[in-house]
Amino acid sequence: PWLRLRELKKAMPKTPLQMLLRGQNLLGYRHYADDVVERFVERAVKNGMDVFRVFDAMNDPRNMKAALQAVRSHGAHAQGTLSYTTSPAHTLQTWLDLTEQLLETGVDSIAIKDMSGILTPMAAFELVSEIKKRYDVRLHLHCHATTGMAEMALLKAIEAGVDGVDTAISSMSATYGHPATEALVATLAGTEHDTGLDILKLENIAAYFREVRKKYHAFEGQLKGYDSRILVAQVPGGMLTNLESQLKQQNAADKLDQVLAEIPRVREDLGFIPLVTPTSQIVGTQAVLNVLTGERYKTIAKETAGILKGEYGHTPVPVNAALQARVLEGGAPVTCRPADLLKPELAELEADVRRQAQEKGIQLAGNAIDDVLTVALFPQIGLKFLENRHNPAAFEPLPQAEAAQPVTKAEKPAASGIYTVEVEGKAFVVKVSDGGDISQLTAAAPAASSAPATAPAGAGTPVTAPLAGNIWKVIATEGQTVAEGDVLLILEAMKMETEIRAAQAGTVRGIAVKSGDAVSVGDTLMTLA
Repeated sequence: PWLRLRELKKAMPKTPLQMLLRGQNLLGYRHYADDVVERFVERAVKNGMDVFRVFDAMNDPRNMKAALQAVRSHGAHAQGTLSYTTSPAHTLQTWLDLTEQLLETGVDSIAIKDMSGILTPMAAFELVSEIKKRYDVRLHLHCHATTGMAEMALLKAIEAGVDGVDTAISSMSATYGHPATEALVATLAGTEHDTGLDILKLENIAAYFREVRKKYHAFEGQLKGYDSRILVAQVPGGMLTNLESQLKQQNAADKLDQVLAEIPRVREDLGFIPLVTPTSQIVGTQAVLNVLTGERYKTIAKETAGILKGEYGHTPVPVNAALQARVLEGGAPVTCRPADLLKPELAELEADVRRQAQEKGIQLAGNAIDDVLTVALFPQIGLKFLENRHNPAAFEPLPQAEAAQPVTKAEKPAASGIYTVEVEGKAFVVKVSDGGDISQLTAAAPAASSAPATAPAGAGTPVTAPLAGNIWKVIATEGQTVAEGDVLLILEAMKMETEIRAAQAGTVRGIAVKSGDAVSVGDTLMTLA
């Protein structure tokens, strides 16, 4: 990732490069100590980053302060962000107050981040007008096209005096992304807001990315047009594709509508927090858990518990009191800036990465701190990346455009024309005859698997996996006596850590998994006798 940034800067030395920075979360899902925030910003600027759009999923300015100050101290552009959302708790005054707080912290500009595409044209006009009327600050607007209102919102914001808007080249625009650049350029041509951009040159860029997009077709979401469900669920484009992917992994793609209906309820329980990374993933994953387990909050993800405990910062309104009491277990919620509770951790992180690198024979980069930060921010995949930095085969194969694939005609049906394919988790044997016709389709014999076996009758009450994922940590031990509610193990699924707790008191028997094992929904992990 650091090399990519340097190469982009080398190719575009005069073009300011911009990144999103999640305040105290940086690029991760937890708060990092201030020394890590400071060092990450320093290295990002050194490697070529110019503009930092700093936001916080809770819209808590305390969580943005350290990052914004670090950006300015290293001579880069600090853009404070309003993560736009709607709820009974959010009014025009909410956004004006947050703008003032960010200006007091110190920013070079303000961005309105409409990650879900729910900013209506009239609301955009009002919000931009009021901010520009009250404050002398450069204002930028970022809207997603998911609901179909983004183009209108951008136009009304321009009329109200916004200084900049985000668009995407047409061949990479719309659906989960942004309005098309060319459309807005054409709309504003000949007006006082004429961009001066050459539509013919833009078309050359669009043509280039049409071919690029073909290579990534397999990774696109299901959305082909606008989706009005987002007006209710307020799901950002990236979150929607994540939900689709997560439900496919759980063999529950048919549950998407139920999950979208559950998301606003979870969001209300968590204090009407905005849905933007990482809270969008937290709310979405908890909604998936609620739907798949058939019982709301039967399982509470670690990150959901963190929001209820105040570990992510202030929520717009108080969280569900009963849920909060359940996760606090008699303790007190966090009321200070969460990062104030963190000790400096950079030295410890660096020592740990260097130790692991030495044990595994990993050659760290010349600027080893960049590798340290990579592992610190992406602990589950960072080390794997370092181990295989020069082994592309260890990662996803390079995507290939369909047009680039040579078409060959099979000479005759043969053994090589028989394949085992997996469809939604089920294996089938497929025989393809000359011309590509499928002449035979039979279910494949079950392959040998290391998945946990079903507990035999009478062996006790099985503890099963509520989700497909990987075992992160086994906490219980064979023969241990546990009480109802005790944490038995931690499952990593859908980018979140889910604690699997004992549904009853008993003695742990037949632990069938270990850290790193992959499990499917319903697999028996252990039993309680």
